[in-house]
Amino acid sequence: MKTKAIKKDKVSVITLGCSKNTVDSEVLMGQLQHGGYDVQHDKWSKGRNIVIVNTCGFIDRAKEESINTIMEYADAKSEGKIEKLYVTGCLSQRYKDNLETEIPEVDAFFGTMELPRLLKTLKIDYKHELIGERFLTTPLHYAYMKISEGCNRTCSFCAIPLMRGKHISRPIEELVSEAKKLAAQGVKELMLIAQELTFYGLDIYKKRRLPELLAELSKVEGIEWIRLHYAYPAQFPMEIIDAIAENEKVCNYLDMPLQHAADNILTKMRRNITNAETRELINKIRERIPSIAIRTTMLVGFPNESEQDFDSLKSFVEDMRFDRLGVFTYSHEESTRAHDLEDNIPQEVKDQRAAELMGVQEVISFELNQKKVGNTYKVLFDRKEGGYFIGRTEFDSPEVDNEVLIDAKKNYVRVGDFTNVKITSAEEFDLYGELV
Repeated sequence: MKTKAIKKDKVSVITLGCSKNTVDSEVLMGQLQHGGYDVQHDKWSKGRNIVIVNTCGFIDRAKEESINTIMEYADAKSEGKIEKLYVTGCLSQRYKDNLETEIPEVDAFFGTMELPRLLKTLKIDYKHELIGERFLTTPLHYAYMKISEGCNRTCSFCAIPLMRGKHISRPIEELVSEAKKLAAQGVKELMLIAQELTFYGLDIYKKRRLPELLAELSKVEGIEWIRLHYAYPAQFPMEIIDAIAENEKVCNYLDMPLQHAADNILTKMRRNITNAETRELINKIRERIPSIAIRTTMLVGFPNESEQDFDSLKSFVEDMRFDRLGVFTYSHEESTRAHDLEDNIPQEVKDQRAAELMGVQEVISFELNQKKVGNTYKVLFDRKEGGYFIGRTEFDSPEVDNEVLIDAKKNYVRVGDFTNVKITSAEEFDLYGELV
C-alpha cells in the first residue's frame, strides 16, 4: 500500500529596511531551520508555499516599499502561488490595525517583539538556546550583531521608539556567546548595531558598559574586526574612544548620525547638542585617534529649515570634512513631536538640498581618497564582481562606504581573506590598488 508523502513547508523570508531588520530575519530563519522548515532569503521561487515579509516603517519611502512588497505577495496568494502570507517588522508594529483592514489577504501581522508568537503560529517553539545560531544572509566572513533594542532618546523627527520601544541591552555574556558561535561559522568582522550604542548597559548594569563589551568581544578567537554603528553625539562618553584606541581589533571607525548643524534646527529636532559642541566633540575624537574614520548622516528639509539653516549645515560639512556622509530627506511621521509642525519644505527642495550636500561630500571624499594613493592598507575582501575583487579597509563598512578594487586578471585573493593592498589610484568613493 502506497503512503502519501507529507509535503514539507518551504518558507521565503523577505527583508526590507536596515541592518537591524537583517538581524531579526536571520534570527527568525535560524529558528525556522531548527524547527524543520526549508528556508530561503530575499526571494521567492515556485514551490515555496509560505512568505514572511519583514517590513520597514522608518520613513515614507521605506513604508511605500514595504506596502508594495506586501501587496505583491498578497496578489501571489490570491493567484494561488503561495498558501500563507505573514507580515512582521516595524511597519506591522506601527500600523497593524490599519493593515489588517486594508490587506485581508495577509494571514497574520506581528510586531517587532513578537517572534515567539510568529513561531507559534508556524507550530514551532522559540528556542532560547539558539541565540547566535543565525541563518546568515551576509557573506560568511562578516555579521551584524544587535547589542540592544529600542531607544530612550526623544528626537522629534524619529518614530523608532514607537516601533522598537525603550532601550533594552543584551547581557555581555550573551553577546560574547553569540560572537563565539559566529566566529565558529567563519565570521571575522562584527558590526555592532543599536539604535543608540552609547546607552549600552545603562538599563541592566546601571552604567554604560560598551567599553567592557568591546574588551570582552576582542578576546573572541577568530574575530579580527569590530565596528561601531549608531552613536548619539550629545553627552558622548569619551571612554568609548579610549576603548577604540586601546583594543586593536576595534576598527578606527565610528558611525555617529549628527542630523544637522544649525542650532535652531537642532533644538527643534530635540538633539540636545549645539553646532559648537558638535565641533568640539569631533575635534576631541580626532585628537585622541587622528586616523579615525567618522561616518555621519544628515537630515535636510526639516520643517522651517531656511536657506540660512541649510547654508550653516553645508559650511559645517565643509569644515568638518567627514570621511563618510549620507543624506536623508525629512519624512513627516505621525505621532512624532515634529508632526505638530507644518511640513512646509517642498519635496523638490528637500531633494535639491540632499543632492547639493552630497555634492559637497563628493568633493571632500575625492580629496581624502587622493591622500591614500601610495599607502598600503589591510583589506578584507567581500566579493568578486565583474573583473575585480572588491574589499574594504577598516575605515569602511559594507554597502554604505568606500570600496577597494583590485584587477582580478592581475591579482587573486580569496573572498573573506585579509590582504595588504597598495592604493594606486582613487575616485570619489572607490580606491584601486594592487596586492603587496
